[in-house]
Amino acid sequence: MKFTYNKSEKLKSEKLITKLFTEGKSVSAYPLRLVYLETTFTEAVSAKTGVSVPKRKFKKAVDRIRIKRVMREAYRLNKQNVFNNITTQYAFMILYIGKEKPSYNQVETATKKVFNKFLAKHTENK
Repeated sequence: MKFTYNKSEKLKSEKLITKLFTEGKSVSAYPLRLVYLETTFTEAVSAKTGVSVPKRKFKKAVDRIRIKRVMREAYRLNKQNVFNNITTQYAFMILYIGKEKPSYNQVETATKKVFNKFLAKHTENK
């Protein structure tokens, strides 16, 4: 798997996002929360992923955009660990639930933890 985050891998469908939050399951590793839902796509991608940072906690758009950028980069570099171990397609939403601006290292370690928890639940259910 390549270290890319293409347009086809981005979660943009409003219907799918709504379904994700109503029917999806979640795992947390502070300061991140991963909401996931097993689904199927017409494209040949193993997952579609979106990131979100609350406007309520970070009023300035500059701060929200920076945190999103850091989260996407951590996901991009660590997604191979997850998708080499699963065969079904998933929709993911990564939410930032912390109250202060994180460093890249904090986000990367939390990303690894949250995906390890997801893999543990995934293998437990199969």
